[in-house]
Amino acid sequence: MGIDPGTNYMGYGIIDIVAGKPQAVVLGEIDMHKIKDSNQKLHYIFERVSSLMEGYHPQEVAFESPFFGENVQSMLKLGRAQGVAIAAVLNVDSSTPIAEYAPSRIKQAITGRGQASKEQVATMINSILGTDYTPRKLDATDGMAVALCHWFTSSNVLTQVTSGEKRKGLGGDSKSRKGSLSWESFAKSNPQRIKR
Repeated sequence: MGIDPGTNYMGYGIIDIVAGKPQAVVLGEIDMHKIKDSNQKLHYIFERVSSLMEGYHPQEVAFESPFFGENVQSMLKLGRAQGVAIAAVLNVDSSTPIAEYAPSRIKQAITGRGQASKEQVATMINSILGTDYTPRKLDATDGMAVALCHWFTSSNVLTQVTSGEKRKGLGGDSKSRKGSLSWESFAKSNPQRIKR
């Protein structure tokens, strides 16, 4: 299952792999635009993601990481939405592997371009899956794009051989969850690179 977190619309898509090929199971969006209270939105996200987990029992779940824009408040709200969705996944099945991918990585995996538009992503989703989705909101196809990106990445032979190391910086593997080295650690290890 792939999830594109949002505070008004949260897209999701679920694929099944049959004979080594992805097949669409369902896609849609969690609509919260009429809910005014931010805490009620989070509660609704938790309920709906829990319901998806219980209804479809996905083996793995991938998320689009929050976009680091200039609006800090928006980023915090997206982070909360993603956190609640992750909590819902783990509440239903704490052993579910969870991955995370940057928006540009997802677009690149689907269209070949990291700066592709939502419309281009939606067109490629239909092409890859042989579907004719025309969702009301493109958040739904964005959720499906996250699921496909995860499958493309995790089924890649190079990724399997390196146990996920090649995914560092793209989100999703154990190395990236440990975090990068701190600047202080980097400075100590590379004194020749510091300009005074």
